[in-house]
Order: sequence, then structure tokens, then C-alpha cells
Amino acid sequence: MARPRKPLLSRARIVEAAAALVDAEGLEAVSTRRLAAALGVSGPSLYNHFRTKDEILEAVADAVSARVDLSMFEGGPDWRGALHAWAHSYRDALSDHPNIVPVLARGPGRRPAGLRLADAVFGAMTAAGWPPAQATRIGALMRYFILGSAVASFARGFVDDETAYDPADYPHLGQAHLLAERQHEVDEGAFETGLAALLDGLALQYEALDETT
Repeated sequence: MARPRKPLLSRARIVEAAAALVDAEGLEAVSTRRLAAALGVSGPSLYNHFRTKDEILEAVADAVSARVDLSMFEGGPDWRGALHAWAHSYRDALSDHPNIVPVLARGPGRRPAGLRLADAVFGAMTAAGWPPAQATRIGALMRYFILGSAVASFARGFVDDETAYDPADYPHLGQAHLLAERQHEVDEGAFETGLAALLDGLALQYEALDETT
């Protein structure tokens, strides 16, 4: 009986294996040796698809960007509602892959999905009447906020030991040891609070645009 053939090596398989390594162990875990072992191939065969480790990480980052829903920018002039929905979709994609955020934070570069994302946001803002310069700043501002929120959990930054925060030293942290067990409530609430404040501020600027035109 013939032995089953190994699946052909492809860019998609390499990106999938690299993403699994990044998720499990971080960016530094990715190497051609580790990837080749995970895929059951020789190291040099990876270079038929990617020239460097950085190219592989860029592809992983772009695969995450491709998961972000952009359909809300096709629905008309409701720029605030579109930004709100997009921010949640973007953060949801990042929350599953927080270790890739430092690569995404470099900007889209030449990554196709990242460029489509930037193009959709800018196009929707200018179509809604924002001046191009301000539309650019809005895109940057939203990215700073969303990427920052995905880097780490605020609530998880506190230990669940009530003796760790002596009231004599930290008089306002008497309940801080409870934050870790309320991670979802704290972190999601903080994101929504910040997003609402950001959009409220932009709405005031948008009203001022109408007054000057």
C-alpha cells in the first residue's frame, strides 16, 4: 500500500504554523528551524515561500488584519457608528492573538489586508465630510487606542492576594486583589468607556466643522 502523501507546503500552512507558535510562545519562538519541524519539512524549503522570518511575521499579522470586519464602512454617512463597530471587530481579532500586536503596531507597510483596512477607514471618514488631514489623524488615533487595549489586560496586572496591597502604602487599592477575577468586566468596560469618550470628542469636532462650512 502506498504511503500517504504529506500535504504540500504552502504559504498558508507556514502562516498557520507560525501563528500557532506566536500565540503559544511569542514572537521570539518563531524560527525556520521550529517552523520546519512543526511542518515536517526541511528548513530551506521555507525559503521557497518566504525570504526571512520577518516576512513570515508580516504575513501572520496580515492574516489577523484580514479577520477585521470592514463592511460597516459601506453603509453610508454614519461615521461614528461605523468607527464603533469597527473598533470592536478589530479588538476582537487582536484579543485572540495579542502576541502579534507589536508587529501590527509598526503600521501596514505593504500588507494587503492592513492597507485595505487603512483605506476603508480613511475613505469612510472623508466621504462623511472630514478633511483629509483630520481623517488621517482619526485613523491613527483609533489604531493607537485599539492596539493599546489589546497589548495586555489591566485587570490581570494585579495579583489576587489581598495582602499584597497594604492600605498603609496604597490606601485606595483595598479592592485591587479582586480585579483579576473580574478581568472581562473591567477590561471590556474600560474599552467601551474609552471608545465612547473618544467618539464623543470626535463628534464635537465634527459639529465644529459644520459651523465653519
